[in-house]
Amino acid sequence: MTTTTETADLAAPLPRGGIVQSVRDSLVVARRNLIRMTRIPEVILFGLIQPVMFVVLFSYVFGGSVSVGGSTSAVDYRNFLMAGIFAQTVTFATAGSSAGIADDMHRGLIDRFRSLPMARGAVLTGRTLADLVQTTLTIIVLVIVALLVGWRIHEGIPKALAAFGLLLLLGYAFSWIGALIGLSVRTPEAATSGGLIWLFPVTFISNAFVDSSQMTPWLRHIADWNPFSATVQACRELFGNPGVSQSDAWPMQNPVWASLIWSVLIIVIFRTLSVRKYRSAAV
Repeated sequence: MTTTTETADLAAPLPRGGIVQSVRDSLVVARRNLIRMTRIPEVILFGLIQPVMFVVLFSYVFGGSVSVGGSTSAVDYRNFLMAGIFAQTVTFATAGSSAGIADDMHRGLIDRFRSLPMARGAVLTGRTLADLVQTTLTIIVLVIVALLVGWRIHEGIPKALAAFGLLLLLGYAFSWIGALIGLSVRTPEAATSGGLIWLFPVTFISNAFVDSSQMTPWLRHIADWNPFSATVQACRELFGNPGVSQSDAWPMQNPVWASLIWSVLIIVIFRTLSVRKYRSAAV
């Protein structure tokens, strides 16, 4: 015969949390966001057009006028440029994360998720994973365009895949910054602006488009310790492209390790802040 205590235990709701549940819930939310993206194809289309325009414009407007390792060859600049364009593309996807999360908050979808027995961090993790898939597709298209304008890899496929892995890790890390911004503003429009405004100094005060040695000393120091620059430097080394910085700064001397450390550190810090903000914002 079932006792009153046993009946109460059976009726009690299952506790939230646990790694397995968190992973499962995150994948469900990621699938929901991917399905939603396919139903709005113009978002994917515009996301592809912007980086392609950057490749073409920078390659043919600045190619031949910017010195790379003492050479002003347009071909050398295109090979130098692509690591920076790849990195810029994965980080600019942050604005999409900000706007998407802000839109879900604005329409009350987050409140509906809260009523379900799911891990609290799954909503944000699922969103960032879906954005990572979209970024991967964008990078694939961008590689094709880069090959058409003359970009080549010279260190073999395994190192090139490692470089793309670092790029996607950086993009995933920055998407958590976007998640925090999306949770901190009131409208998707504000999230889009907030998600982009800080990215411009991060991407341009770096070694992405010009060699940092051409900058003034204080600006070069900032650029050399920029997490974005570490990933760009690592990609140039792994791709075998020209323009690898000869700076004495530790991130430039050890760019692969610096890129990994920066990305993991950003994920840990901003995921923690985002989940905390999500809990307090949704109460």
